[in-house]
Amino acid sequence: MVSMGNQQQCRIITATAALFLAVCGILLLVVPTEDVKETPEFMYGIVLDAGSSHTTIFIYKWPADKQNGTGVVSQHSECHAKGGGISSYAGNKGGAASSLEECMEKATQEIPKSRHKLTPVYLGATAGMRLLNISKPKESDAVLKEVADKLKTYPFSFKGATILSGQEEGAYGWVTVNYLLENYIKYGFVGQWLSPGRDTVGALDFGGASTQITFETKQTVENKDNLMKLRLYGRDYQIYTQSFLCYGRDQVLLRLLALLIKTQGSDHSIVHPCYPAGYSDSVKLSSVFDTPCNKRQTPYKPDDVLQIKGTGNYNQCLGNVSRLFSLNNCSYSRCSFDGVFQPNITGNFMAFSAFFYTHSFLQEATGISITSPEYLEEATHVVCNMSFEKMRNQFQGHESHLKDYCTVSAFVQVLLVNGYGFDFRSFPHISFQKKAGGTSVGWSLGYMLSLSNLLPAEDVLLRKSLRSGAWSALIVLFCFLLIVALYFLLRAIRKKDTGNVI
Repeated sequence: MVSMGNQQQCRIITATAALFLAVCGILLLVVPTEDVKETPEFMYGIVLDAGSSHTTIFIYKWPADKQNGTGVVSQHSECHAKGGGISSYAGNKGGAASSLEECMEKATQEIPKSRHKLTPVYLGATAGMRLLNISKPKESDAVLKEVADKLKTYPFSFKGATILSGQEEGAYGWVTVNYLLENYIKYGFVGQWLSPGRDTVGALDFGGASTQITFETKQTVENKDNLMKLRLYGRDYQIYTQSFLCYGRDQVLLRLLALLIKTQGSDHSIVHPCYPAGYSDSVKLSSVFDTPCNKRQTPYKPDDVLQIKGTGNYNQCLGNVSRLFSLNNCSYSRCSFDGVFQPNITGNFMAFSAFFYTHSFLQEATGISITSPEYLEEATHVVCNMSFEKMRNQFQGHESHLKDYCTVSAFVQVLLVNGYGFDFRSFPHISFQKKAGGTSVGWSLGYMLSLSNLLPAEDVLLRKSLRSGAWSALIVLFCFLLIVALYFLLRAIRKKDTGNVI
């Protein structure tokens, strides 16, 4: 009797389990499924910004499936190469290449090994190399070849080392600014890329050897060299862009020295109204005139030493700095300076690079919030009339740059107000920034955005998944079958107990 009860119980449990598995199997075959994308891996790109004063290596990344045509690119990291810009190594064989080693080794560690061969590397040289290419083209070619050969030794996909034109530098800077401000596209809460419908922001860049102004305009651009048309995220943009070579920070300082030597008629000793009172310096003439930006009409001895004495006089400084510009010659309906056409300033602007550092110093040194041309003039006046001793006490550890802040501040004042034409209405619309959204502002991100559009997207892995409604149905069915199985099991146990009692 007991044996027969156990056999009956086993048959019931086996039948119930077989029924459960059969129903589940049939449901898995007929319930609709959908393709679900696996989370995409990242692709990486490296841009070397070979500026006139230093080189910065930027690593960018974007989802491998490229969620839109131009690529969703963000900054992964940046590394500042030690030493000067690559143009400073002209005639110093191996110097430019070795200056990149530390940062490139860091890049090989930061980017996953599986991505090394897929990671493009671009080197873009700017105004420093543009100047070297003008004065010493063979040395310029040698430096570019040297850094290209060096970059080829790394496990990445080297795409080239080129000298960017001033217009390209300005345009890519504009692309960067507006990308970071999400003026092209914005990722909406519904998981789609949306057009925010905002106006674009102009870009003001102030480097070591050149300065750039770029902004969108609906006005007629009378000089077609200043016109660029871009298509980004399904929309067309017409932008005005102009780069002024020899109007970067370092070249302005040298041009002013050359002007003072000429006007004071001495190769041995001059007074410098932009240097703070109490400061003196000496430089070789070769360091002043060894640049295409300073054309010396008369012979000079390169090794002769020039003695410089600062006087700290704002008015005299401003007057001499203004002479670096030609503000009257214009053959178009409107010009900025040096006879260059420029439409009227419209909209908001972001000023970065040396604009940001100069603006920050002026505000910190004077406590003046620089929101208008008048406040810029007032702050510059205060800084230019500071003695070197007062500057040194207030900004300890920055002595090497203190002598130049008056010159650069006066230059920024003339450039923005008299040159570009910012007034009390438009000046408050300038935002002085170093970064936006945690990413450094400059031309390199815009460069990477454009170039990443040329890179093929990766196919994303797909897996089969039940829809959410199907999962709910399966859970309900599982609970029902479990209850049925328990019911039959309890009945079998009860029958067994009854048989034992009999």
